[in-house]
This record gives sequence, C-alpha cells and structure tokens, in this order.
Amino acid sequence: MLKVDNLSVELNQRKIVKKLSFHIEEGEIVSIIGPNGSGKSTALKAISRMIKPDQKMVYLDNEDLMSLKSKDISQRMSVLFQSNKAPHDLTVEQLVEYGRTPHKKWFESINKEDTEIIDWAIEKTGLEKFRNRLVVSLSGGEAQRAWIAMSLAQRPKILLLDEPTTYLDIAHQLQLLELIHTVNRELGMTIVMVLHDLNQASIYSDKICVIKNGEMVRYGTSEEVITKALIRQVYHVDCEIDQHFKHGKPRVNLVGIAEHSE
Repeated sequence: MLKVDNLSVELNQRKIVKKLSFHIEEGEIVSIIGPNGSGKSTALKAISRMIKPDQKMVYLDNEDLMSLKSKDISQRMSVLFQSNKAPHDLTVEQLVEYGRTPHKKWFESINKEDTEIIDWAIEKTGLEKFRNRLVVSLSGGEAQRAWIAMSLAQRPKILLLDEPTTYLDIAHQLQLLELIHTVNRELGMTIVMVLHDLNQASIYSDKICVIKNGEMVRYGTSEEVITKALIRQVYHVDCEIDQHFKHGKPRVNLVGIAEHSE
C-alpha cells in the first residue's frame, strides 16, 4: 500500500535520510524510532510530501506520490506534526470540521454524514466538553487531541503522526495510543507514527522501523527489533528485555549507559 524505496533527503547540502526502504501493508501500524536527530521526522515529512525527496521514492497504492494531486492525497492521507497553530477565533468543533474539507466540493456545506463523523471524532478524543472552546484557549495536551480529532474526521486510509504523545501526560498518552489502535482495527486505517518511547512502540506497532544517522538499522516486528543488542547499538544503553504482562510484547527495562559505547 505504502512503499518507500531508497528514500533519501538532502537539506542544506547534508544528507538527513539515506536510502530508506520499507513496505507498509494496508491496515498496519508502523512506528519509526531512533535517537534524537536521526532523521525520523524528516523521513515522515518526505513520505507525506511536505518536503521533496531526492527522487521518486514514495509510492501510494503503486502510484508515485509526487505525481498525485494534492486533493487526491488529502483524501487518502492525513498528516499531523508537533507544531500546529489555529486562528484565534476557531473553536474545537470548527477545527475538527476542517477534516471533512478534502471530501467536499468548493462551497459545499457539510451534510449529515459529515456531522456524524465530526461528532464521532470529538467523542473518540474525549473533547465533548471542549467542542465550543477556542483552540487557542486549550492546554497543550487538549490542543493536541483537537488536532488529532481533525485528522480522524478526515477518515484517511493512511494517518501519519509525528510524536503524537508529545504534550500529553501518561494517562492521556495511553488513551491516545489505545484510540489509535482502536481506529486502526475498526476502520482498517494504516498508521505510521514517530515515537520516542520504546515500550509504546513495541506494544502498539505491527512493525517498527529503527533509524540511526539517517539510515535504517532494522525493520520488523517488535520481537525482531526490540533486542538488547539493537538497543545497545542504536541508543548506547544497556537494558533487560522481558515480556509485557498484558500485551505479550517485548518490554525494555533500562539498566544504564553502555560501557565503551560510541
């Protein structure tokens, strides 16, 4: 469904992403992990067409992403990055309503189906009591949920998220990841997200892409990726790996900085 083939990105005469390749099947949740500055967000921006890769390297349903019209892409793909700004007079409900724009003709008003989807997105993200509040009046975590509600209202086939748990406390992080998992299973929505937390990536992902210095180190299931050797190689820390009691996925328990690490 989404194919990344030797993706490379150069910014300011510096290679940020180098020959990144992986194939995401329809309905999968894929997390991109790696140290700070490894190129995770840059790769996501190239996949979303926000920045241009060096060549034709991203394919959506076997079509070159760069050749598709913006409206076609917005109907099939939604992307949410960390820094988002809303007009000062925009309410939460109005923001979420924007998620329906790619599916409407010029000046076409929303219909009953749109309203039901908007209500669903607001309810799913726990924003019912905030729907008439101005977005600028919300806390960082509340605003993050409002933007995610807008992306969900778009009902894309693919949802790209750059560190979606940023600004959220632990409880809301878990609620959001459970929501992403539910949406994935109920709607068959393909999810690609950048995460920092290794255990969250392990639990909630079908596949994990590990990036270091702009290059892919490993791509596979949690069991294939979350290992003591790989964590030491990529993050330069020692850890113990056990099994999550509820999900059965590998769980990382940090021990300390690895000796003789690079």
